[in-house]
Amino acid sequence: MLWGMAGVATLGFLVALEIAARCYGVPGPLANQAREVIFAPHSGPLLYAGMALMMVVLTWRQRFIALGAAVAIDLAFWLVRWAVGAGMNFGNGALWVILGCAVIAVTRRTGRERVLLLKGVGLGLLLVAGHKTGDAWLLITSKTRPMVLDQYVATADHALGNPSWVVGRFVEATGPIGAHVLGAVYGQLPLAAAIVAFYQLRNVAVERRFPGHHLVRTFLVIGLLGPGIYMIFPVVGPIFAYGADGGHWAVANLWPDTPSLVTVPHPIPFDEITPRNCVPSLHTAWATTLFLHSRKGPRILRFAGTFWLIATLCATLGFGYHYGVDLVAGVVFALTVEAAMRSFDRGWDRQGVRLVTYGATVFAALLLSYRYLSMQMAGEPWVSGPLLLLAMASVVHGYMRTTKSWDPKTAVPAQRPEPHLMQA
Repeated sequence: MLWGMAGVATLGFLVALEIAARCYGVPGPLANQAREVIFAPHSGPLLYAGMALMMVVLTWRQRFIALGAAVAIDLAFWLVRWAVGAGMNFGNGALWVILGCAVIAVTRRTGRERVLLLKGVGLGLLLVAGHKTGDAWLLITSKTRPMVLDQYVATADHALGNPSWVVGRFVEATGPIGAHVLGAVYGQLPLAAAIVAFYQLRNVAVERRFPGHHLVRTFLVIGLLGPGIYMIFPVVGPIFAYGADGGHWAVANLWPDTPSLVTVPHPIPFDEITPRNCVPSLHTAWATTLFLHSRKGPRILRFAGTFWLIATLCATLGFGYHYGVDLVAGVVFALTVEAAMRSFDRGWDRQGVRLVTYGATVFAALLLSYRYLSMQMAGEPWVSGPLLLLAMASVVHGYMRTTKSWDPKTAVPAQRPEPHLMQA
């Protein structure tokens, strides 16, 4: 019943976004997803990542068959597109396999096996639909929020030493190689999440059930809640508000060479195209969650989680997509959502309620300080900067201390008696 209610709610939400996008003359998430059944997909790796998540419910033999079918279908599509001169990309085969498994679940499975396969299909489609949903949300933010608050955030960012300008110059100094690596990391974050989630869900096919909590759940909730905050705190980012990409809408062409001046901030008008997707930094929130869930994996997975977090932070700042204070808010936002999801799974107790309440309070305080205390923060950077980092660190410390008490204790093996005592 819970999965059914969640499915109906998700479908209703997607339909609402589809209608909202249509009102602005563009296709919504459902239309874009349906289009990729035939036409060249926007992101092939994302579709294969969704198929990989779906395959956690399959046996190894079924996984090889599914993967082979996806590759064969993609090859056929590629040959047809090459022959007619259409746009080239891959990923249709993965989507066809996911939809085929849904048909098999309805027509060839019964009872728990049908439910398990449908859960796997839903998991794969949700990862893909989440990306399409984000695109629709970003369109809505650009159409409904003509005024942006970049001057407030840029002023508050002086408390941290304008890290976006600093990292932006560093990325420029690395040349095309550094930019290409960071761009790949930034763009393929869903693929990295699918790899970690596949490791977490590797035993589903044997146990025939999903664990209570895993990475995908937190990823989806972050993607659902974040755009709502974009509507409350619309910000376009330094490369648009203070850089060449903003065109004549930019305050000035300063990023990344010259930090913005400390002046009394005020809302500024901006175009109806650029997404207002800065506060909080959802890429930072997702990368933080990826890092947390990779901690219990093997060494290579822990290394990958750490690398993806560091590279994502560098990319968000170095490409001018975010200010430093966005990242602070993103970390607090991620830990609060993760704590809430873990509390929901294990049952709410005093520790869980206290941690989530504290994280939400700190997050709200950060947004209020960016909006109403930005001048004071810029005027006293040696005070406000450490206070910002201390607020974030307090949430990190609270999360680590609380979740450590939630983790099962490792049993201490009984000590064997000494040989001389046995002889005695």
